[in-house]
Amino acid sequence: MNRKLIILSLLFVTCSVIAKAQSKKTGNFKTVWESEFSNKANVISMINQEGTFILGTDGNSATVLNGDGKQIWEGDYKKITTNKTNSSEFQYYIRNKDGGYLFLFDSRKLGTDRIAVIDVKSGKEMWNSENYQNLLAKGGGPVETVNYINELDAFMIAQKDGLNMVNAKTGEKIWETKLFKGSIGKYVYNKSKNEIVMINYKPTALAALFSGFKNQLVKINAANGEILWDATFRGTIEKKLITREALVNLDVRGDKVFLWLDGLQCFNADNGQKIWEVDYENDMSKSSSLLGNKNQKGIYGTLADPIFTNDAVYIVIFANRSRTKYVEKHDLATGKLLWASEKIAGAFSMPNVYRTNDRVMVQVGGKVEVQEIVTRRTTSGTETQYKIYTDHMAQKNGILSLDDKTGQTVWRSEKFDKRITDMIIHEGKTVFVGDGDQFYSYDISSGKQLFDVKHNDARVGKATDVIDFNENVVVLSEKGLASYKKADGKRVYATDKLPDVDFFYEIGGNYFLRNQKNSKNVIYGVDMTNGDIKGKVESKGKGGSDRYGDGIDITENGEFIFAFKGKKVEKIKVNN
Repeated sequence: MNRKLIILSLLFVTCSVIAKAQSKKTGNFKTVWESEFSNKANVISMINQEGTFILGTDGNSATVLNGDGKQIWEGDYKKITTNKTNSSEFQYYIRNKDGGYLFLFDSRKLGTDRIAVIDVKSGKEMWNSENYQNLLAKGGGPVETVNYINELDAFMIAQKDGLNMVNAKTGEKIWETKLFKGSIGKYVYNKSKNEIVMINYKPTALAALFSGFKNQLVKINAANGEILWDATFRGTIEKKLITREALVNLDVRGDKVFLWLDGLQCFNADNGQKIWEVDYENDMSKSSSLLGNKNQKGIYGTLADPIFTNDAVYIVIFANRSRTKYVEKHDLATGKLLWASEKIAGAFSMPNVYRTNDRVMVQVGGKVEVQEIVTRRTTSGTETQYKIYTDHMAQKNGILSLDDKTGQTVWRSEKFDKRITDMIIHEGKTVFVGDGDQFYSYDISSGKQLFDVKHNDARVGKATDVIDFNENVVVLSEKGLASYKKADGKRVYATDKLPDVDFFYEIGGNYFLRNQKNSKNVIYGVDMTNGDIKGKVESKGKGGSDRYGDGIDITENGEFIFAFKGKKVEKIKVNN
């Protein structure tokens, strides 16, 4: 099945109204225009960042509209390409302000695989090649052998005998190296030195081709491909189920490179020598099949990212044997353990840690990211749905305030029987956090409870998340929103019921909520100051951005929504 390779980055906010002493207000988005593609767009239906180019493709052709809904061009791949790329097995859209690139893969069973790149602005072939083989996994799936390096406007193409850097506009091979094998899991580009620090992984479905594979962390000269140093890292990189994002973090801080993979590994940025490491198991739930069928589910974001200061790093540790979690503080230069917090038994997730003044705030429990592939039987065969959402796991929940010098628990609260929202830290002095039915504020230094609000009185369902909005905290709930003043917990407003809201987004200062349950994809826009609903879009189409779900894409500034359904496309204004 054709899928777009777009990175997720995680997701949605806002909704309806009922304000204290205010009348409810529900509006409708205004349609700017409706238009049609020449083809039936069922593979890619997306916009560039500004919505000035709208791309719709099927397996054999593409149509591009401008920001006014007028056709710029349309054409069959076999007529556009000069290497006869026609029935494209996989299509990959790289978006930019000038339109971007449409990358076509034609994996031929008998013969040489083909690729072609089309300029979305003009509809002209930019280049094609038959030099790169075995880019696709047999049987379909995302492309793990091609990475677009935005800073260099270049493609990194992995082959079994090495890595190639290719100019995205011309297809010219800039350099190749036999010393780096596999796909790029993460990279950090240094513009001043024109150098890249990157790590590799073995493409899952093409593992047999990379027989000489080894884990590599390298610094490379981006101009000529010279390997400046090469180091081996410990661990195996997993990928997210739908977005295929590598589950690894890479960070360059001064003269050190930090790699987060089954622990934290620290390397010298000048020569690649390992300086120190903290070894622990990452308890990220690996993608697994459900009930022995084709449905799959992956759970991510169960451990907080490390927190770095000028001289220390704070890490959430997962102890596999005892199934407990705790926080450790290590010296940044040597890795020496400075302190370890108390151990928390029965904690499935500890997703957030904050350092503020002389305290370290630890959140036990909370939302995790879920990526799920569900295949259903229909009257016409089978239908596959790709879902990305947040969820709360059953576990022991609470918050801890640790002394930054000793790691000792200064105070803790476990008033979170069923679930816990993320924490919001205000001015380094106050923490706001809720469970399903209550909403609390604590003094960070002393642990004194400043207020306790009965959130269930807002009648918007159980709390799932919190949004920091100026002087208020907005509580995202299963059936709407409720907003509370940070100063005293007084409710500002509560919305009408909006069932099955499971995601929120802040995009360019605009807020959106999403409902994607029961095969729906509904987007609401909300004025966060008063809870008024700006409008609603319910998509029944396919395509759209993986980030926003079937049939929907949104401009980078959050001002316009594009809704797709086959040949039809609608441009919708968010703010009237």
